[in-house]
Parts: sequence; structure tokens; C-alpha cells
Amino acid sequence: MATYPPVQADSRVKAVLGPTNTGKTHLAIERLCAHSSGAIGFPLRLLAREVYDRVCAIKGENRVALITGEERIEPKEARWLLCTAEAMPLERDLAFMALDEAQLAADRERGHVFTDRLLNMRGREETMILGSSILEPMVKALVPEAEVVTRPRFSTLSHTGALKLSRIPPRSAIVAFSSEQVYAIAEMLRRFRGGSAVVMGALSPQTRNAQVALYQSGEVDYLVATDAIGMGLNLDVTHVAFAGLSKFDGVRQRRLTTAEMAQIAGRAGRHQRDGTFGTLAGTGSHDAAFTDEEVYAIEEHRFPPLTRLFWREPEPRFDSVDHLIADLEAPPRSPELVAAPEAIDLAVLKRLAEDPAIAGTLRSKAAVRRFWDACRLPDFRHQGVETHSRFVARIWEDLRRGALGGDYVAGAIAALDNVSGDIDTLQHRVASIRSWAYIAQRPDWVIAKDEMAARARAVEARLSDALHARLTERFVNRRTTVLMKKLGPDAALLPVRLEGEEVQVDGEAIGTLKGFRFVVDATLRHADRKLLLAAAERHVPALLAERATDLARDLADGTAELTLQAGTIAWDDQQLARLTRGRSLLSPAIVPDAALDSLPAPARKNLVAAIEVWLARALEPLAPLRKLEEATTAPEAGPELRALLIRLVEAGGLMTRADSGLDALDKGQRTMLARLGLRVGALDLFVPGMLRPAARIAWRALGGGKASLPDAAMPPTLTAAKHALPPGYRALGQQWLRLDMAEKLLRDAHAARIAAGRRPFALDPAKAVSMGLTTASYAQLLRLAGFQPLVPRALREGAHGPPTPLTWRWRPPRRQAEPEAPAPARRPEGAFAALAELVR
Repeated sequence: MATYPPVQADSRVKAVLGPTNTGKTHLAIERLCAHSSGAIGFPLRLLAREVYDRVCAIKGENRVALITGEERIEPKEARWLLCTAEAMPLERDLAFMALDEAQLAADRERGHVFTDRLLNMRGREETMILGSSILEPMVKALVPEAEVVTRPRFSTLSHTGALKLSRIPPRSAIVAFSSEQVYAIAEMLRRFRGGSAVVMGALSPQTRNAQVALYQSGEVDYLVATDAIGMGLNLDVTHVAFAGLSKFDGVRQRRLTTAEMAQIAGRAGRHQRDGTFGTLAGTGSHDAAFTDEEVYAIEEHRFPPLTRLFWREPEPRFDSVDHLIADLEAPPRSPELVAAPEAIDLAVLKRLAEDPAIAGTLRSKAAVRRFWDACRLPDFRHQGVETHSRFVARIWEDLRRGALGGDYVAGAIAALDNVSGDIDTLQHRVASIRSWAYIAQRPDWVIAKDEMAARARAVEARLSDALHARLTERFVNRRTTVLMKKLGPDAALLPVRLEGEEVQVDGEAIGTLKGFRFVVDATLRHADRKLLLAAAERHVPALLAERATDLARDLADGTAELTLQAGTIAWDDQQLARLTRGRSLLSPAIVPDAALDSLPAPARKNLVAAIEVWLARALEPLAPLRKLEEATTAPEAGPELRALLIRLVEAGGLMTRADSGLDALDKGQRTMLARLGLRVGALDLFVPGMLRPAARIAWRALGGGKASLPDAAMPPTLTAAKHALPPGYRALGQQWLRLDMAEKLLRDAHAARIAAGRRPFALDPAKAVSMGLTTASYAQLLRLAGFQPLVPRALREGAHGPPTPLTWRWRPPRRQAEPEAPAPARRPEGAFAALAELVR
């Protein structure tokens, strides 16, 4: 039998039962987040993903995991797990555990999985079982310690009888039980109502989400679906119409049970909004119709209770295939449980075990266990035992020797990476890639598991997008939807609005608004173009004015994001204005882009004023430099200081001392420099405020800096690179040191020199090491500033003791300009000289 973590004596088990729209799942999510750890098992990967997104918003992505057969997102710090029922980690010690739609324990194909979770899934502190009220007798019999809580439905569900398709109200879901019937109904809705979304179990979760979003957004008012919508999808549906009341359950064609009818009809009306259900009339002699008893049962939520659940041994023996099959077919020991019908995994196991070539490979317990894992590969393609067995047999050829070959897996995934074809072709490819996504998630089946899993997910995403596009193209006529809703021939009556960058005429995209430039949709048909563009031309100026007003307001609030780079101001990657030289480099003039000329004059004036305010705010980090610029007009500065300040401003507040002409300044001018905040260092002159990242970024964006910053944070030291020395740093061999850090080190060195008088002195390298400087770089900095090392004498042969520390002395360096590059030697003139040059 299975081995599970111990459960505390005071651990609570609660069964929350009731019809649809009772908030059971919402309650489970609240309880999950209230505990230190936990997991919820869902019947569908789609539901697990939906709740995963909700819990991530509460707890953070790095603490929440999504575990399904085909997808595994499991951060190291994950403590809250959202899973499919089959993928629940029962062996983990978690504070909270919950199972959703537990009544599926009576399902022929998957019931044994839900029964096992019902019996063995326990949280350390709390366990929650969610499901229909029909499960209550089974819970009381199999989990006697459980507290049963029944929740009423939030809204009323009423029967409205049969309606023709033309009379079905908007915001309705029409439910059919075959893909042919789904397509036929969707086609009729496309012709007469503009279209519908399509939801079927054969679609991938991503395609189903996209189709549901198509309906939820209001782009279409109708949803055509199979009974796949009955399992927990939250939809804005007011009416559910049944196109039929029977389905094929894998064994026979049968009428739906009242509980199944209620599960589907319960999609109508969510939260406090009432819903209705009925049937679809006009489909011929086989029109579906509810009996009075079924209507009463659905409206009053009264259904026959479950009297048995399907069970299969969850931990069979693996010492031989015969024992494995015997355990999987063993009858349960409880009267409330019955042996599960032969599921496809067991059928595949028995079919392949009869093959002598395969049976000969199953000689160890580990091999039998691994073979059973291969047989449990879900049949996503729904092609039956024979075809699925051949696929599993091919997989087993590699698995029995180790792992699947990387070339084989990559080739199989690449063969499915084709988005061409019709709806049925794409559905088949989606089902096939889901098989490979499942295989790639197995921890020991595939070489380079993470890479193959990422490839499979990427292909599934592309195929799902293509399938959604095909479904929308076939079953949604957007032009019909727009033109049917128009009010008379006047295009001005068609509502025009902006969705992000998309300009829509009554919900139909006719172009995009990039910044303040309108670009017409090139795919518009000629028949619709004139009408829709007439509406756009009437309304686009107003949209531009509204966008300009909103942007001006956001700029004033500081919530808008503009960019300033190389003298260009942009918004949403679109140029708004460019900068030209104004009174000075630090006071540029704004030239609005030509796209703003289409704005009404008041809106344009307000936007330009807002941009000017934003620019002033963006250039605030340059305030120390602007202070130097203002001082250039002071009469007491004198020509020498004025020339120095002008050069400093043009250099961005940074200059080497040797190039500065500082020695030509008198004492008063030096005092004025200090008041302006200029730091006069041993090697450089710099404004400390201009060594901050924000100031350097603003200076570069203004066009004043040619060299880029290798690190926007401007750390104390950088490793020398091939590109030019960045502003604000001094080159020291293999390293670059920020100017203010260099000045700190040299100031400490001079303090040690003064304290030592005329004697040689030692320097503590601790501060240099803390800045990241190497010994060689530190020594080069000291030598540049005039410090000379005195190498101590080596110990005499045979002498012992600590070595004499390295000491320094200082000799003032000559104040001269840094050497210029030598001028090229003058070439000798004459014919012989030219000949010699050619020979070289």
C-alpha cells in the first residue's frame, strides 16, 4: 500500500459540498493561502493554471508551483502547489490539502485516481474535499471523520424551455456533444450573428483560454461548446441551451444524468446573477427536451446520491508483470468501492505484456515499474488502445535501455512544429505535442529534459495560437458583427474607441495609433474600408486630443514614462520631440515632432508645456553643472576662472588637473571654485554630483557624453575593457577607478605622509582593497600622484624575523600637461626617399 506522511491527531477533514456557483473553489484558495504550505488537486490542467495565476498574485511566483502531467513550474522555494489530481505529490508533508470536483471518483476512466486521493490525501493541519452534494453518502462512509458542510447556490437557476437558434439571447452558451454538431451551430451563428467562440475538450488549454477570452471580452456574444465547459470554467453566461441531452461515454450512447445536466446548466448565472437553461429547438425530429422531473431536479439541486466509487490498487507489486496486472484488477475490500473499468493504461499494459519481445525485457522490479510508468502515458490523441500501444512500445524501446535519444525527441517535436493546415489537422498536432510535453516532464525519460520540455511548450503555444486563429477565422465574421450593429448609413454613428494602440470602430480594428501617428489596417476589405475609415476620420482627431490630454496629465503626475536619448524625447517608442541647442548646452530648446501637428492647437500647446516641465525634471541631476555654468557670467570670476568653468561645463564637470590651468588662478578664484562645489584633487578636478549614475545618464542623454557607461550603477572600480575609458574614471592598468575614490585614497596617503614628517612612511591598503583595487593598480595610482616606493632590504642569509614593510616617500610631481602623441616624423623629400618608402 501507499506510504504517506504522518497526520497530526488534530488535523481537520472538511467536505464542502454543493451545486455549482457556491464558492467552493474560492474557499479552498483562501484556506490554502492561510496555511504555511499546501496543495489543491484539480480535474483539469486548465483549472490548475487558472488558480495558479491567482495564487501567484497573492504569494508571489517564486513561492507557488504548478504541477501537471504536461507542465511543471516548481521554484525551489515553492510551498503552495496547484496540481492536476494525477500529479498531486501525496508523499510531501504539507499543512493543507484539497481535492476539487471529488465526485469524479465515480468517473469510469479517472474515478480510481480521485478515489485514491479521497482516501489517502491528507494535510498535516487541514484537509478539504470539494464536490457535488451527491458525494455526501460516500464521504460519510469512507471518511467518517470528515465534517460535512453543504453550501447553497448564490443565484437561482430557472428553466425557460426550447428556443430556436435565432431567438437565443446574447451572452449564451450552446452545448453540443459532438464536434460536427459544434461546428454546424458555430457556422450558423457566424452567418447570422457575426460569430461565436468554440470550446471543446480536444482543444489545448491555451486555445480554450483564448476562445473563452474571445467570448468574455464581448467580441462575440455566443459560445458553442461541448460538456467541457461544465468542469469549473468561470464564464459570464446568462443562458445555457442544450443542443442534445445524450452523449457517448466511451462505451455506449446514453442520456445525461441529472447531475451532469446540472453541472453544465450551472454555468449560467454567476455570483448573485440569476441564470436560465433550456434546449435548442428547430434541429429536426430529434429536438432535445427535459422531462419535468429533470427540470425539478436541476432547479432544486436534488440528485440521486452516489452509491459506489471506482477503485484501483494505488501501490501494486512490481516484482512481475503478472503480479502487477493482478493487483490492478484486484477487487476492493470496501462495499462502497467497486473495481474500476479497464482504463487505457491497463489495456496498453496487458496488450504489450503479450508481446514476447517486450515481456523479455521485464526481468527486474525496476524494469516493471518503469514499464508501467510508460504505459500510463495519457492517450491525448484518443486513437484507441491499438494505436496508443504502438506509440508506447516505441517509447519503451529506448526507455528500457536508459533514456529517450535526444535526436529522436527533438525530431519528433520539430516534426509537429507546423502551423499550417485546417482545424482538424491542428487539433491532431496539438494532441500529439501534448504527449511529448508529458514525456519531456518525466524526470528520467529524456536527455536534456529542461530543453526538450521548453521546446515542447513553445511548439504547443504556437500550435494553440494557430488553432485559435483558425477557429476565429472560420467561426467569427468581425465585419458582419460591426456592420450589423451600425445605426443607419452615417458612419459618425459608429462608436470609435481606443484599445491600447488599436483604433476600433464598434469593436472592429481598423488601424493602430502609434504615439500620435495613425496607421490604417492594410487587411481591411474594400467593401468595409470606406464606411469604417469615414468613422475613423471623424473620430481620430478627438482620440489624439484625448491621448494628448491624458499624457500631459500623466506627465504632471509623474506617472508617464518618457525616454531621453541622444537628444530625442520618445514615448512608447515613438518620437515626440528633439532637442536643439538653446541658450547653452544645459538649456536646450524643444522642437515638437511633426506628428503633433495633427493635434488641436490647445491640446498641442498643453502637451508641449508638459514635455518642457518633464525635461526640466529629467535634467535636475545636472544642477551642479548648471551652477558652474551660471558662475561663468559672474564679473568676479575673471578671464582665467571663466575659461576653466566653460571647459568644465563642456566636459561634464570632469577634467584632469594637468589640463585645467589651475595654477593660473589666484587665491580668490580658488576660493570661488570651492564655493561652487568643485573638488580639486591631486590628479583631477571634478564635481562630486556629476559622478552619480543619474547625472551621468542625464548628461549622456542630453548628447554631452560620447562614451557609454559600462555599468549604470558606477561602482568604485571596473575591469578595464576594450572600449573607451568611461567618464568619471581614471585608468590604472587593468582597472578603472572612480575619481572620487582615487581622491580618497590619495588624501589618506598625504595624511600619512604629513604625520611621518620627513621619514619614509607605510600605507594601509585596506581601503583600496575594500574598493576592489589590486595591489598593482593601487601602486600605479600612488606613483601617478608622486609617491615612490622604497623596497626594503632582504634579510641576511641565516637571519630570521618578519620582513621589513614597504615604505613610501613623496616628491611633488611637476605640473605639466600630459604628453601629447609624438608628431609624425617629417618624410624626406626627393625621388630616392619616395622609392625607399615604396620598398618598405
